[in-house]
Amino acid sequence: MSVTSVTPGPRPVPKAIATPCVKVCIVDGASSLCLGCYRTLAEIGGWSGLTDEQRAEIMADLPGRRDQIESAKLGL
Repeated sequence: MSVTSVTPGPRPVPKAIATPCVKVCIVDGASSLCLGCYRTLAEIGGWSGLTDEQRAEIMADLPGRRDQIESAKLGL
């Protein structure tokens, strides 16, 4: 019996996932939003499972969420 060796081909490079994360992970209790990216914990936790379209929709909404956080908490 002969053993045949199979050389795997090149692996596809994983597609990068767009993210608003700025590595400032502090959740504001009053608004339930991250002070760095303005996402909720549920959005952060499920981010990799969302479609590109769902992530884009959330990212488009993020700038408007800033107003939900007290300016002092953002250092303004």
